[in-house]
Amino acid sequence: MLYGVGPTVTVMRHIPMGARLILTLVTACLAVLAVGTAQAQFSMSRSEVERQSRLEWLNMKRSLSRPADPRIQPFVECITNGILATLEEPFASMDWEIIVFDDEATNAFAMPGGKIGVFTGIFKVATTPDALATVIGHEIAHLTEDHVVERARKQFGTDLLSGILSSATYGYGGDSIRQGTAIFIGLPFDRRQESDADIVGLDYMAEAGFDPRESLKLWRNMSDLSQGAPPEWLSTHPSDDTRMAALARSLTPALIAYNETLETKGRPRCL
Repeated sequence: MLYGVGPTVTVMRHIPMGARLILTLVTACLAVLAVGTAQAQFSMSRSEVERQSRLEWLNMKRSLSRPADPRIQPFVECITNGILATLEEPFASMDWEIIVFDDEATNAFAMPGGKIGVFTGIFKVATTPDALATVIGHEIAHLTEDHVVERARKQFGTDLLSGILSSATYGYGGDSIRQGTAIFIGLPFDRRQESDADIVGLDYMAEAGFDPRESLKLWRNMSDLSQGAPPEWLSTHPSDDTRMAALARSLTPALIAYNETLETKGRPRCL
């Protein structure tokens, strides 16, 4: 006797034919995806990730508006360029592009190929140049530490599943721009990557002449904005308390680098 077969057949008989077809299709898709996702993680090359990144960046440039205030773009460029000037090769000579998008999302990102996007919603928490430098340094660190490519390779199959299930259950595909862009800016990094980017980004901003102590203020603002967020063990991000404690432990070397920059180059003038 094959245990479980009898009850399963009985239950299936009570499921409408249309639902049975959908269930069968989704099950088959999952089976194919289980193999395809594993293969994609090994076969997806860096050049393929970068090509997809360029396409999504072009989509964003076409579809998202820019801020009306002409002072915002050069302000963000000034802070970003100050941090980029601290990078070593191969990132120092990368063809960087910086764009501010007029959107309420409290977010910024760095894509493979040196594409940096900042949403105006980030100014709700990044209220000073140093606080914004914290955000931008963090995002650049995700790129230089290879987190962005790692995430894209890992999530590419998951995004494919989203399209398959959308077609199977509703009869049409999802928003291609939204789904594709999610691979690069909408999906979370893991806790290790977030913690690494915090510390590396802290070093970047300090070497550029931005006060690393402002990073604590930024994350306090983030904490105030995200009241009611899930506990750390339910999230891929470190909790705000954990994050600020780790940053506080790393402040001494960052302050040394910051003070050295002040003595040799002075503070960046971005306002």
